[in-house]
Amino acid sequence: MEEKKRGFSFYRLFLIVGGLALLCIILIIVGISVSDNEDLAGVFGSRSLVRSETVYLTLLLALLLPVALCALTIFIAKEKVGFILFREAEDETEEEGVRFHSLRAIDEEMKNYTAPAYQSIENLRFICNDFRNFAAQRLGLFYEEDDIRKFVAGFAVSHLMIMQGLSGTGKTSLATAFGEYLNNRSTVISVQPMWRERADVIGYFNEFTKRFSESPLLKKLYEARYTDEIYIVVLDEVNIARVEYYFADFLSLMELSADNRYLEMTSDTWEKDPELFVQGRFRLPENVWFIGTANNDDSTFAVSDKVYDRAMVMNLDRKAGAFFAPETNGIKISYSQFKALAEGAERAFPMSDDAKRMVQDIDEFLMENYHITYGNRIRNQMEKYIAVYIGCGGTEQEALDDFLSKKVLRKLEGQNPTVIAKASKALTEKLEDMFGENGMPLCINYLKFLRQMTS
Repeated sequence: MEEKKRGFSFYRLFLIVGGLALLCIILIIVGISVSDNEDLAGVFGSRSLVRSETVYLTLLLALLLPVALCALTIFIAKEKVGFILFREAEDETEEEGVRFHSLRAIDEEMKNYTAPAYQSIENLRFICNDFRNFAAQRLGLFYEEDDIRKFVAGFAVSHLMIMQGLSGTGKTSLATAFGEYLNNRSTVISVQPMWRERADVIGYFNEFTKRFSESPLLKKLYEARYTDEIYIVVLDEVNIARVEYYFADFLSLMELSADNRYLEMTSDTWEKDPELFVQGRFRLPENVWFIGTANNDDSTFAVSDKVYDRAMVMNLDRKAGAFFAPETNGIKISYSQFKALAEGAERAFPMSDDAKRMVQDIDEFLMENYHITYGNRIRNQMEKYIAVYIGCGGTEQEALDDFLSKKVLRKLEGQNPTVIAKASKALTEKLEDMFGENGMPLCINYLKFLRQMTS
């Protein structure tokens, strides 16, 4: 096998040297002609600018040049491109018949994988407080307590989170900081404006090379299937292209149970396909979260209802002041542990009957007056979010205020300006009557924002 690799790489090297040697042969022929004419002027003509060189100097240069060029070529090939040539040779000889080279490499690497020692964490409130201190003390990032609660509680609701807000408020930093805190660095993927289909996200099969162009996201998803660690993938500027286009397959699979979330990768099967593939399909791991950071300006697209309904939304419109934080080293917690903590919070802090009654009242009010409603998906998300938010150290009314403002009232944006203006005033009065004048500040501020946008 070593001989094949060397033969292949030196074949390319031979082509390079051969081209240079051809140039040297031409010079030698010129030298022979000079030897017959005893002067370069006899070769190039009496009017040539070259007159004084002797035939001996020409022959000497012609003989030394091939040696110098060969030495230089070998040196460059060894120091600069030799490893590339040998690596390509290895790929094409040792891995013939393999179309997923990186995924196969992960298969080999994970054969020796040993799960890390996970820490015992008592509750979600500890994670929120400890992460906030970690971000401040280790990374110099400061966040409000309720923002951290919203972030962690959002993880329990959906594996897709949209973080939106003003530029510079730390949306991307918060997502990457959580990966640092969990000792499993987040993967940041910059969304491109031309993305329109899933091939832009996970890669595509090249019919010419017979190899699959594996994207960083696909490799990270495949690696996650081998572990129980928490993985975070940050889709930076998620709405610079239409999310519902390039992320359509993932949005659809989120509707299915975890055991049925299979992504179609190929229409056929090869003998050397990755080990975790089943008839050309790959099951998405449960331990991966997608966090999309969104800016709302002229260069971006509006996020559609299809995406908003499936995702958990977090608004980050403010910067927290600096505070003293004790030293912390982060934690190592598994996906199974986090899931158990979230499910424990759901059992311990279920949504109260009074809150359910008031939400039902709001739902009926929106339906009767503005023909706006929401389905079981959002209702289930609401109950889960409120329970986990309380488990993170917040209150039921705070969680309800945040959820209604982001997932329910935002449906008013599709109405005409006249309807929005009337709805804003009527809903403000209803919320203040039900929860008190300052009981639902996020909802009230959002309704004021809608009224200002339409005035």
